[in-house]
Amino acid sequence: MYIYKTPPSCFVAAQNWTPQRRGPYLRRNQEEKMTVHNLYIFDRNGSCLYYNEWNRKKQAGISKEEEFKLMYGMLFSIRSFVSKMSPLDMKEGFLSFQTSKYRLHYYETPSGLKFVMNTDLSVSNARETLQHIYSNLYVEYIVKNPVCVAAHSLDSELFSSRLDAFIRALPYYSPRAA
Repeated sequence: MYIYKTPPSCFVAAQNWTPQRRGPYLRRNQEEKMTVHNLYIFDRNGSCLYYNEWNRKKQAGISKEEEFKLMYGMLFSIRSFVSKMSPLDMKEGFLSFQTSKYRLHYYETPSGLKFVMNTDLSVSNARETLQHIYSNLYVEYIVKNPVCVAAHSLDSELFSSRLDAFIRALPYYSPRAA
């Protein structure tokens, strides 16, 4: 299922919409410009354990620590808002949201780790990608590694290199995306 913007700024779900059939406000060749911008991993207390960026064009103009606090605060607020405003009991809760420039994908583990990936708008769902990062990379190279202590930051070169290779191999990763 794809979601695309139609007049007058409402979102419409279209099951049969494909990238070849362009919606009324999609930019030309948008389907060729798919990419991953960055990834955050937060612990349950809001400390940023890991951050990496791949195709981030614009910097925030503030320190990384301030950016991490703002991101975690925004996630906390959105999760709270969604849980209070949802007409149904949402077992998975907040999964993603989008702006006019990017889509934020969110995955929270039972232990309270939060994985946040920013992509362009062409990536509709990265939940399985975030689950894979947690179960196949984080657990294997951080949790099962007796040398790694994931209390303050993830300083594992093996984890970083495997994560980078995994992100670059994704079908929606493009190093030249605008």
